[in-house]
Amino acid sequence: MGNQGCESFVAERYSLSARPYATGALSLRSTTTGFYNTAISVSALYSNTTGYYNVANGVSALFYNVVGHDNTAEGFQALLKNKGSSNIGIGSNAGANLTSGSNNIDIGNLSVAGDAAKIRIGKQGTQTATYIAGIYGKTVASGTKVAVMIASTGKLGTAVSSARFKHEIKPMDKASEAILALKPVTFRYKEELDPDGMPQFGLIAEEVEKVNPDLVVRDEDGKVNTVRYEAVNAMLLNEFLKEHRKVEELRAIIAKQDATNAQQQKQIEALTVGLQKITAQLESGKPAPRVAINDQ
Repeated sequence: MGNQGCESFVAERYSLSARPYATGALSLRSTTTGFYNTAISVSALYSNTTGYYNVANGVSALFYNVVGHDNTAEGFQALLKNKGSSNIGIGSNAGANLTSGSNNIDIGNLSVAGDAAKIRIGKQGTQTATYIAGIYGKTVASGTKVAVMIASTGKLGTAVSSARFKHEIKPMDKASEAILALKPVTFRYKEELDPDGMPQFGLIAEEVEKVNPDLVVRDEDGKVNTVRYEAVNAMLLNEFLKEHRKVEELRAIIAKQDATNAQQQKQIEALTVGLQKITAQLESGKPAPRVAINDQ
């Protein structure tokens, strides 16, 4: 019933039913009602039965796919274990670890069995730098842009601030005082990192770790790698607000003292006027009238 190793037989047999195309020994071997599939090379789409709109180009590409549809596998054993749909695997063994997940894109990456709606490009430890055109110097409209962050695993994302995603929320209080022990420095990166040797300003991660281990990020080996500057900024804001409140309290005290001083000055001026009148009357030889002084 299936492909017996004759490439022309496979192509002819399935071209008469739902137009699949297969070339390569054992490719599309198990297909029954699946349609519009393309299998090129040995054992491509080997297990497919009812899956449709799949493209497999490479030895054992989409080998274990049975009912998955709209998958594209380009390369040796690309999407080998795939049983999901709408997955793309480009490169040798690309997405080979992927099983039931759907809507994944794996380029030169083995993927992870339970992935769903993920994009993985390259292999950690193999590719050491990434260049993407059309980003540098291209401004995103104000009000819609957020900073992109990267984990030591290579995962990209943004930091959310909504309370919907947070728990154990409490005031920072004295926790921010740790930044007062930090020692900002100027430095230059080593030549292999920055051939231009531009002056830099910042902190040394190892020194920050001694002050507060929560302010550093470690690599996959657990070594200190960089500083969580966004956390440092939040601490700076907390310290600024604390100092601002102190200044406002001092201003209130000074304002109260100024009001008291002004009242006392008026009282002094009233006393001075009264004394001047008494002095003038005494000097003229006239009996001095009684003066009631209100010290309020």
